[in-house]
This record gives sequence, structure tokens and C-alpha cells, in this order.
Amino acid sequence: MELHPSIEKATTREIQEFQEQKLRELLVYLELHSPFYQRLFKENNICIADIRTLEDLQKIPVTTKNDIQQNNNDFFCITPDKIVDYSTTSGTLGDPVTFGLSDNDLERLAYNEAISFACAGIRKGDVVQMITTIDKRFMAGLAYFLGLRKMGASVVRMGPGIPELQWDSIFRYKPKYLITVPSFLLKMIDYAEKHDIDYRNSSVYGAVCIGESIKNQDFTDNILSRKIKEKWNIKLFSTYASTEMSTAFTECEFQNGGHQHPELIITEILDDDGNPVQAGESGELTITTLGVEALPLLRFKTGDLVKAHNEPCACGRNTMRLGPVLGRKQQMIKYKGTTLYPPAMSDILNDFSHILCYQIVIRSNEIGLDEIVIKISTDRESESFVSEVRDHFRAKLRVSPKIEINDFDVLSKTVFHPNSRKPITFVDLR
Repeated sequence: MELHPSIEKATTREIQEFQEQKLRELLVYLELHSPFYQRLFKENNICIADIRTLEDLQKIPVTTKNDIQQNNNDFFCITPDKIVDYSTTSGTLGDPVTFGLSDNDLERLAYNEAISFACAGIRKGDVVQMITTIDKRFMAGLAYFLGLRKMGASVVRMGPGIPELQWDSIFRYKPKYLITVPSFLLKMIDYAEKHDIDYRNSSVYGAVCIGESIKNQDFTDNILSRKIKEKWNIKLFSTYASTEMSTAFTECEFQNGGHQHPELIITEILDDDGNPVQAGESGELTITTLGVEALPLLRFKTGDLVKAHNEPCACGRNTMRLGPVLGRKQQMIKYKGTTLYPPAMSDILNDFSHILCYQIVIRSNEIGLDEIVIKISTDRESESFVSEVRDHFRAKLRVSPKIEINDFDVLSKTVFHPNSRKPITFVDLR
């Protein structure tokens, strides 16, 4: 299998023509097999023969998460007996959505992760420790395993949590890479320091970081990333994906954004009116999946606000790159005239080494305005520490949220909930 597809180093024009051919094939497939898109084309008088170019996508209405939640079964293009795996979305923005994958979809998923990991520098024969679940209908965990297997790497399926077992596994199997939520690396470091584990001399060279941002918009390390690297000098690679797109955007060794795979996904970045943003502006990532058999999506709005980067990358790929997610569109907070997104608040909280865990809670007050309550557990004297945290918020974001001190045993059970795939650091009660 070619781990570095030639299309990624083709000219921009060749990539566009290639994608336009794939788009036309997708439209024919949807018109034949998708009850939802058959209805959409009919209701909007869309003749798929008129959709020839990527620009022509603008003639088709977008698909939203709400569309899938309300019409989940109508999105399936294959009969239930052809489904070999069921997955669900994480439900961050509402009820989870069911996705089924055919045998071909699992092959595509494996291919996607194989070329994504290769992009980050993982090679055949490398040992990779997965600090992520592979069960609970979690598509990503399965994708990581299939991709590593396909590329010929060795996998240590550790699952999340339990730093003691993670270190035991690292010294036993000597993995070169970890796949993990980056904030968990801080827990591993803390455990190692308390138990005199010589973690700086382990086999670990790098970590592929999922679920949390590790970069600022200019691709410099954010606070979380700097805190990890100050203690443990390993490479950190960003990767961004979702169940809906079954495709990952992963950084190469030059770490200037996650590379698009043109054979797997078409991307648009749209403003509030549904128009493409100007170069260099951020907007909502809207995706069209290519090569998906069971539940393909056309112009699906992900809810994630991102910026595209199109200048050439030193690695030789001519593909578009995605910058770090600015925030989820539905998680935008208007607080006393200031627009905020949870990642900006998480950056501030991650700056404090004495915060053991935290949760940002947004709710509406009695007059309908957004209220921010930040629950924290700390090992510091609480009153002065609350003032310190509040001052930091004022300085960085020009807001002063309500801060509550919570007992670690109570708050940690909410943040690290056993039914959740990642820490629940943001709760929207609006």
C-alpha cells in the first residue's frame, strides 16, 4: 500500500480535477442509494448533471447535524445485512448519531489512518501504544487500530487511564509513539515524578494528540503543549477528525496544520451566510465524504470553526491544511459583550499547575444572558487562588467569570465520567 499517495503532491489544479471526478461519482451514488439525498435533490430541483465543479457545490443545500438526528435511517445507502460495524458520534452537540460501516468502509478507514500516521512519521515496525478506547461504539479507536495494522506497525492496546499500567507497558514494550488525549500526558508525568519513574529516558519519541488542541492559530505550542514539553521532551502531533467524516487531518513533521487527503474528503469553509470565506479567514468546516459506502455525507456542516492554509508545505504536499479548531459554532458564548469559545478558557486554566481538574459550565440567567461558572479543584489555599485565576481571565480574555472551588473526588467523577470517551471539561446548560 502507498503510504504517501501521489495525489497529495500533485498540482493544485490536478487535485481539483481529481476531486471533481470523485464528486460526480458520489452524486450518482447518492441519487441511486440515499433516501435523504434523493429527497433533497427532488425538493430543490437539483439535477446532478449540473454539478460539475467544486464551485457548483454551492447549488446544493448544506446538511446539518439536526438533519441526521431527525432522519438517521434515511442517510443509510446500504441494507443492514451489509453493515459490519456500528459506531456513534460522541454527542457533544446533542443526541449521538448512529453510523454503520460496511466492509469497504472499514478498509477506507484503515487506509485513512495509515496515510495519516505515515504523515506524522510513524513507520512500519514502529510500536504504538493506544491510550484510547476501542470499544463503546467509538469509531476513532477502531480506526487507529486498523490503520496501524494496515501500515505494519505494532499496537499496544492499553486503553485510557491508569498511569501505572501505561508506564508498565511503556517499559515492557518500548513504544515509539503514543496515541492519547494530551492532558493525560500531564497525569502520566505527575505519576512518574511521584513514583521515581525515569520517564525522560523511556522509548517514547512522540505522541499523536487527539480530542484537545495543542497549537495556537499561528501553529506555536499552546499552554497545554508547552506544559507537557517543559517536563517531557517528546514530539506532539495534532490530528483532527470526526465520526461523520471518517477522515483525519494530521500534521506532518513540519507541524503547520493537518493535511487534507484529497481522495477521501472535499472541504469548504463557510461564513454565517453559507458563502465561502475569504482566504485567511475562519469559518465553519463543511465536508463532503468520498468513497464512503454506508453513510456518505454531502456538504455536511461540522460545527467546527477553522481556518484553511493553502501555502505550500515544506513536506512537498500541495494539499490544504487545517489550523487548530477555534471552537464549536454552537458553543459560542456571548458574555458581557465579549465573544468566547471554550478552547480559549481551557488555555487559561491549563496554565495553572495547581488546578487538579476543572469544568466550564455555561447557563442562561433569568434574563436570558449567558453566565459562565468555572468549577475547579485545587491543592492551593482557595480564596487567594480564586482571585489569581479571575485576574488571569481579566488579563487574557477581558472577562471575570464566577469561580467555584469543588472537592476533587466529586468534580473528577463528573469530568472523567466512565461513559465518556474524553474528559468532560465543558457543559452547556443553555
